[in-house]
Amino acid sequence: MHARRRTPRHDLKVFFVPTNSLPPKPRVGLFVTCLVDLIRPSVGFAAVRLLEEAGCIVGVPIQTCCGQPAYNSGDRATARAIASQVIEAFSGFEYVVAPSGSCAGMIRAHFPELFADDPNLVGPARALAEKTYELVSFLVDVMKLERVKARFDGKVTYHDSCSGLRELGVRAQPRKLLTAMEGLELTELADADVCCGFGGTFAVKYGDISNAIVTEKAKKVKASGAPTLLAGDLGCLMNMAGKLSREGERIEVRHVAEVLAGMTAEPPIGAPAPKG
Repeated sequence: MHARRRTPRHDLKVFFVPTNSLPPKPRVGLFVTCLVDLIRPSVGFAAVRLLEEAGCIVGVPIQTCCGQPAYNSGDRATARAIASQVIEAFSGFEYVVAPSGSCAGMIRAHFPELFADDPNLVGPARALAEKTYELVSFLVDVMKLERVKARFDGKVTYHDSCSGLRELGVRAQPRKLLTAMEGLELTELADADVCCGFGGTFAVKYGDISNAIVTEKAKKVKASGAPTLLAGDLGCLMNMAGKLSREGERIEVRHVAEVLAGMTAEPPIGAPAPKG
């Protein structure tokens, strides 16, 4: 995925400032994630827009999976092989940002553990972990963003994904930016911090349990009265969107980055693409 930079507007008055007086822009490597790359590329483009508007220089190196499916399945050898490629791919960036608390949590919380007994890679693994962030937490906590340029007209509710909340402490940051948006009304979701039942391979191994959990989550989403459901992890969003769709609900499900970036022309997650 390649980010396209905006052409400057020439109808604005420009004041030239000596370049040596400007703070350097942070170089951010975007960890796209597998699901964003394969299922919902618009989330990646939204992340690029948000990062650039916050003052970052964004790069998208050739990359692989973060290794989480192998790690969660107990295949540490494969997880280490994949993680070593991630470490190499992002070694040249000041920060690494992912539009996913799950993938960012894998890198930040588990990469150092994977290489704890490898003297050659434990240092690079720790260095990568320390500079890796979930997208919205990076915008708020590192770039000190107070509000975004986009507006969204309507009521939304927000689900806290497990990894982002529990491994990275992502909770207040998305709410801060959402409540500051023009036109947007945020209504809190009951039990917003309770799992949606996805859990990656958990949903495959324990389908009945996963369905029972997402059934309860869908009830809370419907009870919120919000026509739009947001979250920061695409796996959770796909799981909840699928359940709501099967129950005949017309609640729109979107990644929070799409709304914050003003990129909502794409059909909601799980909705059929327009014909023609």
